[in-house]
Amino acid sequence: MSRSLKIFSLWILTFSFVLAACSFPAFGASSTATPTASPADIEPASVTTATPAPRASHALNICLGHEPNTLYINDNPNPAALSVLEAIYDGPLDSRNYDYQPVILQKVPSLADGDALIESLSVEEGDWVIDAEGNRVELIQGRRVYPSGCKDSSCIATYKKDMSLRMDQMVVNFSFLPNLRWADGTPITSDDSVYAYNLALNSKNPEKEYLLERTASYESVDDLTTSWRGLPGYRDNSYMTNFWQPLPYHAWGEFSATELVDADVAARYPLGWGAYLVDEWLPAERITLIKNPLYHRAGEGLPKIDIINFLFIPDPDIAITALLEGECDLLDSSISLENHVALLQQFDLAGKIKFYAAEKMSLESLHIGINPATYDDGIVSGNDRPRFFSDPRTRQALALCLDRQEVANTVLHGLVSVPDSYIPNAHPLYTPNLNLYAFSPNEGASLLSEAGWKDLDNDPATPRTAHNVQNVPAGIKLELDYVTTTSIQRRQASEIFAASLQECGIGVNLRYLPPAEFYAPGPEGILFGRDFDLAQFGMGSESLVPQCDWFSTDSIPNAANDWFGANLSGFSNKDYDQACNKATFSLSNEPDFERNYQETLALYAQESPSIPLYPYLQIAASSADFLGFSLDPSVKNILWNIEEFELSHYEIVTPPSMTPVLPEETEETPTPVPSSPIPTKTPTQEPSYPNS
Repeated sequence: MSRSLKIFSLWILTFSFVLAACSFPAFGASSTATPTASPADIEPASVTTATPAPRASHALNICLGHEPNTLYINDNPNPAALSVLEAIYDGPLDSRNYDYQPVILQKVPSLADGDALIESLSVEEGDWVIDAEGNRVELIQGRRVYPSGCKDSSCIATYKKDMSLRMDQMVVNFSFLPNLRWADGTPITSDDSVYAYNLALNSKNPEKEYLLERTASYESVDDLTTSWRGLPGYRDNSYMTNFWQPLPYHAWGEFSATELVDADVAARYPLGWGAYLVDEWLPAERITLIKNPLYHRAGEGLPKIDIINFLFIPDPDIAITALLEGECDLLDSSISLENHVALLQQFDLAGKIKFYAAEKMSLESLHIGINPATYDDGIVSGNDRPRFFSDPRTRQALALCLDRQEVANTVLHGLVSVPDSYIPNAHPLYTPNLNLYAFSPNEGASLLSEAGWKDLDNDPATPRTAHNVQNVPAGIKLELDYVTTTSIQRRQASEIFAASLQECGIGVNLRYLPPAEFYAPGPEGILFGRDFDLAQFGMGSESLVPQCDWFSTDSIPNAANDWFGANLSGFSNKDYDQACNKATFSLSNEPDFERNYQETLALYAQESPSIPLYPYLQIAASSADFLGFSLDPSVKNILWNIEEFELSHYEIVTPPSMTPVLPEETEETPTPVPSSPIPTKTPTQEPSYPNS
């Protein structure tokens, strides 16, 4: 008997990788930026070439770039695992076209509808609150906080002992669809979501750490409703995502949070509510999933495919061959296809396959070393690197001198647009008047001259020289170190960028470092130790909201914060900090929400702490008869609608029986484990490191 036929009455794994995302007008917020490794930087686990599973009626083979490390949400599942989890779980929210759609929730909560609200709450000394800088702190004398009704720095209050103080608290209510069941037939209730919250409190998974530390309570209101309350002072424009995807207390209650990490019931053979459940896992070969007859959309004829085989093929060349030979129906985005785009396009034109490409939300950027870490203890002439970039005109000139369109046309095969800011051009908050720095070497050269960088020999091949440049001694040459990783794509792009910079009289010394060295933590690491002139890497997050705090002063990694932070350029500007603070404190239904964020975009363009180069590509390929698949830049995983996938023809083989054994009905509702207290240590927000 296959494993899944035994697990109908057991286990669950939940996928709580809920995007801190936005619907427009509702955006999510996150304070963590992720320097993103190029796909070529990520080394897949060593896996043997997959053996195709036998074909069955309505069977589909999806090929992954590596084997899942775990199917337990609180143990940091890798990209391949996240793809498998899309089949086992569905929702609770989907994000498409920069908007949210409910899946297992009755609706997306909103302030306008009243299922989200802001209450005024009395606070006292010793209470945990969010201060004016956005940090979780204990309320003591001298703390700067936003009193109730205050939305900007003009009304910040400094707490004094015995002071009467009220602060705003956000409350959000979430309601399940009725009659949802686990795949073993047990009803899904709000207690399962509260249980997931309690497990998250006791896990080492950083995915929800930021939200957990800003949560005052998460409780069951009735069988279908949970209520989230934030700490006083926490105004979260991603409030509609503050829901814990359910975990089955009835099946997992005997395990501790630590035990679940290694338990097969969570890590390998999870029970969910989605379109599929795990039938068999053959290490280094495949995972087979079968249809869940209790899927809540079964009445719509979903899923359309009876059996899913996830095959592990780390080599993209082998994967493409398997696709052409019919062993793979879909190549997942966990396979590194970035260096095979031209080949896939040729096969697509010949009608042998379907090729898919779309921009991602993450952007590759050139970060400018405005304030290296050596400046933190004071700038000493002759000891510290010259302040090449203190004048914004120099930074703007760099943008004008970068031939980003050439890279988009050649390296990215004309499949991406050139971004104008730190958000994608397709983002709802994008404004087209930000297009200030299209490639113009003449204009860039003129701006350099205006800033004092002179071309004395009238030869752009030689670096310009400083003459009355702000904060730069006379005679210093404009010769910069340009560092990035060893990935093929970054090598190709950086060579084009270096050549175009040299057309403006900017000397460039290219350096390529292994990812482990490039992304090493500070103070020794070149990025997080802020020890670079120009550094090319990606910035991304799972949030759809503009991440203006990537460039705030508080996000500069330094000795005081143990080198945690996303502002690796060391950019510091009071106007930008104030604008970003207003933006992150505003909520989507408020009239100044859009204006506040666009103010940060305008200041970013003006100050140019980094230069957006190109968006990353989502790439996939399928058989010619594959149906129901599309790419969207705002979805969390390309398999988000796996229940709708189908093939235009199949080999007819009788599939295994998939009739579940339902448990006896009971009126008892499992009681979740007691909530753990919120940790008393004040958190320090840490940047996520790339897989490399």
